[in-house]
Amino acid sequence: MLKGFREFIMRGNVIDLAVAVVIGAAFAAIVDTVVSSIITPVLNAAGGANVDGLGFHLISGRADTFVDLAAIINAIIVFLITAAVVYFIFVLPMNKYQERRKHGQEPEPEAPAEDVLLLQEIRDLLRAQSTR
Repeated sequence: MLKGFREFIMRGNVIDLAVAVVIGAAFAAIVDTVVSSIITPVLNAAGGANVDGLGFHLISGRADTFVDLAAIINAIIVFLITAAVVYFIFVLPMNKYQERRKHGQEPEPEAPAEDVLLLQEIRDLLRAQSTR
């Protein structure tokens, strides 16, 4: 039982995932700072972001509850900006870099399909029979 657990933990994809989570958490702080220090002031200067009244009240049996739609819209916008920053600053350049690395390498030729191998074998047998 412990051997199977150890093999599971030592798989490459589990280690890669753990590293990705740690790096992602550290990177989230950077992205949050960039968004709050650069993007938000630019958006505020462009037209303001006062959406405090965007929402509605739910009246339940016990208390009055406010559903804050502005916070939801803000979270969606921050997510989209974060995804765009990650894609255009990290993913896209990394993909271009990997393409350049592979550009100099020749791809391995694909192995012929089984039916092609069979036809080649028949051709060789027929050629051998005709030369006799």
